[in-house]
Amino acid sequence: MENENVEEGFSYTYSAKEQMEIKNIRQKYIPKEVDKMEQLRKLDQSATQKGMMVSITVGVIGALILGIGMCCTMVWPGVWFIPGIIIGMFGIAMVSLAYPLYNYITRKEREKIAPEIIRLTDELMK
Repeated sequence: MENENVEEGFSYTYSAKEQMEIKNIRQKYIPKEVDKMEQLRKLDQSATQKGMMVSITVGVIGALILGIGMCCTMVWPGVWFIPGIIIGMFGIAMVSLAYPLYNYITRKEREKIAPEIIRLTDELMK
């Protein structure tokens, strides 16, 4: 028998790009485990989120009211001068209350989620 130039063995091709794409697609369909550190970060962030939204809203509305008061005193002097000053002072009061309001809401939210934060940190520190 003649040897007919037949090579025995196997052929292997590896593509890192394809393997990465396969891995990324697979990750989309695997149920995600709840990561305790990620849960802790989200809880900590949620404590300030509500206070920030409320204080920014109050501050922006206060600034707009202050602008209306300034407009009344500068554009329409005379009959609107005194009401413009009162409107502007109300706007200044709202802007001034934005930061204390943020502190108050954040403190209350932290008190609300404190037991869960303590429980998670105890689990993670063991």
